[in-house]
This record gives sequence, structure tokens and C-alpha cells, in this order.
Amino acid sequence: MIKNEKKGLSLRIIHIWLIVTMVIWSGTVLIASFRLTNTFMRLAQAEDEHTQLEKAAHEMMDASDYLTERVQRFTINGDMRFLEQYFTEAFESNRREEALAKMNVDEKTAAALSNLQEAMDHSVSLMDQEYYAMRLVIDAKGYNDYPDVLDDVVLSEEDAALSPEDKIRRATELVLNDDYYDQKDSIRKEMQESLEEVDKLMAGIKSEELSILRRELTFVRIVIVIQVLSILVMVRLTSIFGIHPVLKAVDRIKADSTIPEVGANEFKYLAQAYNKMYSRYRLSMEHLNYKASHDELTGAYNRAGYDLLLSGIDFDSTYMMLLDIDNFKSINDTYGHETGDKVLVNLVNVLNSIFRDDDCICRIGGDEFVVFMVHSSGMSHKLIASKVEQINEELEKSGDGIPPISVSVGIVNGKDVTDIEKLFEKTDAAMYESKKKGKHTYTFYQNTDVL
Repeated sequence: MIKNEKKGLSLRIIHIWLIVTMVIWSGTVLIASFRLTNTFMRLAQAEDEHTQLEKAAHEMMDASDYLTERVQRFTINGDMRFLEQYFTEAFESNRREEALAKMNVDEKTAAALSNLQEAMDHSVSLMDQEYYAMRLVIDAKGYNDYPDVLDDVVLSEEDAALSPEDKIRRATELVLNDDYYDQKDSIRKEMQESLEEVDKLMAGIKSEELSILRRELTFVRIVIVIQVLSILVMVRLTSIFGIHPVLKAVDRIKADSTIPEVGANEFKYLAQAYNKMYSRYRLSMEHLNYKASHDELTGAYNRAGYDLLLSGIDFDSTYMMLLDIDNFKSINDTYGHETGDKVLVNLVNVLNSIFRDDDCICRIGGDEFVVFMVHSSGMSHKLIASKVEQINEELEKSGDGIPPISVSVGIVNGKDVTDIEKLFEKTDAAMYESKKKGKHTYTFYQNTDVL
């Protein structure tokens, strides 16, 4: 870390170093992230393929079981709905054929496909037995409307001679006996072997991709560590030559004094410029006559002081309040102007007790007062509203011949006003809205809408 005590270090140079460093390491991280993303994508693709292949095998089994369930229900109760559902699955849904198509990915899935094909062949072979059972039920029930494929099924002479009840019994036996379930078990075994082949295939692929992923992650970690260290060095330089001088300057500004001319060259230049302006400001303030800027009765800023403050306050961090005493004319008429003056003095005393020393209180009319709440950008509406409520609570306490009063308040956030010339107009509109609400309240004004 090099520090030139005479000239300091340029923030522009630090900034260039930071940009170059970040470009280099960000590019490296970007490349590494692409490589890492590709590995993740391949791993995710392998997982997706695994899921699809497993789903294909299960769909084959589900379709086979569905056909079994339909034919069994048909043979038991002879309901034609089950017959229709059976053939819809067999010739329209085609889930078994679709399962085979999904398994036929490439040569890597050949073994799994072979087992699934055997299961398919076995399932199709079992359908002949199911057709025969359905034909027995159709003859027993005397149905005439059934799929054409069953016309090709010819009953044996022995089965054709059976009574309707025996044909039903015979059909049920064909799809519920041990031989039938042995064939179903064979189908399941072939499908399980297909799943095992899928698991074996995908385990190898995932193992290879995970190995690549671990290498890529290690590389990314190393790059990130180097990038973080580089950032820390740059931040340290920026902090020493830029941020710390600025923070010290802010403290000095808050303390109403000049700022030290230290840090980077650019900040030194700004400090020198500020100190010159500060000196001129102090001279102008010293020449400002107190009587010319303050109200003689209340001690608050008068209209001239208000205008001066208006030209120098940073309204992006300031709230402006306009307070008007409710029914002040009637107080003068009822109690006299001397009491009215006491009311005004008491109001300013209350305002001084509630607001901060940095805040500025102005009397801009007979019973109209303005409060500038400076450095209040982070202050919530709730806190400001509580101050107004506290003001009215204090003013309601009568004493020393002062009648209880209340104020109606309009409040504007300076950053919501683009034209400072219209600031009073907007604050006055907000205060007028409080009057319309019944007085003794407050209204926040923002942009063009009264809230």
C-alpha cells in the first residue's frame, strides 16, 4: 500500500485498478460459472432421463395392471363400461407402446429396452387369455355390441357348451387363477430388471458427472477466494483514501466547522473548495443582523429569516411543517391582543421543547408558523405525527392566563417537491386540508395528492 503524503493517491487510479481487477476475475468467474452450469445441466439431464426411464417402466406396469383390473371387473359383473375402458387403454391410450418409445433413447438403454420389450411381449400374449375370458362373458350375457377384435375369438366346444353361469365362472377363473398371476409376476420381474438396468446406467453417468462437478467447484472456490482478496485490497484503498476522509468531513460539517484536507487528490480539492465556501458562509452569517431575521415577540425566525433558510436548506432531507392556530381571531376578540401575544410566545416555546436544536422555527404571519425539520430523510410519518400530537397536547394545557388552543398542520417532504418555489403552496394546501377535516389535526402532502 503506497501513500504519498504530499500528493496523496488518486481515486481515479484506484478506480481503474478496481475495474481492471474486477474485469479479470469476473471474467474468470463467468467462464467457471459457465463450465459449472454445463456440468449441472448435464447432471440434471441425466437425472431427468433417469426419471423418464423409470416413469416409462412404471407406466408399462400401470397400463398392464389397468388392463388386468378392467378385464377382472368385466368378468365379475359383466358391465360393458369396463370392456370399453379396457380397449380404450389397449388401442387408444397406448401407454405401453409409449413407454417403449421413451425407453428407446440410444444404445446405452438397449439392455433396459430389451427387458421392457419382453415385458411388453408377455403382456400382449396375456391379452389373448383376457380376450378369451371376455368372449365367454359376452356369450353368457348375450351382448351384441362389442369390439370387432373379439369376433376372432373362438370358444372351444367344451366352453361353448357351458351354461351362462358356468361361462361366467370359467371367464372369472381365467383372469383370477394362479397361472394368470404367475404370468403377471413374470411381467413385473421383467420390468424390475429393466429398472435395474436403468439404475445401473444412470449411476455410472452421475458418478462421472459428479466427479467433474467436484473439480469445477474446487476451481470456482479458488477463483472466488482470489477475487474476494482482490476486492478487500481495493476496498481498503478506497476506504483509506476516500470513505474515511468523507466520513470525517461529514462529522466536521455536522459540527459546523471546516473539514481536513486529507485523502485522495480529488477529495483534497473538494475539501479546499468547501472550506472556502464555508468561510464565506460564516462571514455572511456574522453579517446577518439577528433582529432582521428573527421575530421580536417570539424569538422565532421571521419572514426574512424564513426566506434565507429557504434558499440554503437541503430539502431532499428536510420536512416542512406549516402550523396555523385554530380560531386565533376569536382568541384575540375574546381575550385581547395581549393574551393573543402570550399564545404565540407559548406556541414557540412548545415547539422549541419538542423539536431538535437543528430544526428551524419561523413565524411567517400573524398566527402562521413554519418548522423546517432538517436531516430528517429517515424519519417516519408516525414519528412526525407523534410530534404534532404532542404539540396539541401541550397547547391544550391552559395556564398563566393562556387559553387552551390547538393547531392545524400541513406537512411536506422536501424531496417530493421538484419546485422549491411551490413548497409553501403545497404545505399550505396540506394545512388547509387539515382545516377541512375539522382542525386540531395534521395532513401529509406528497407529490400532487393529499394523503
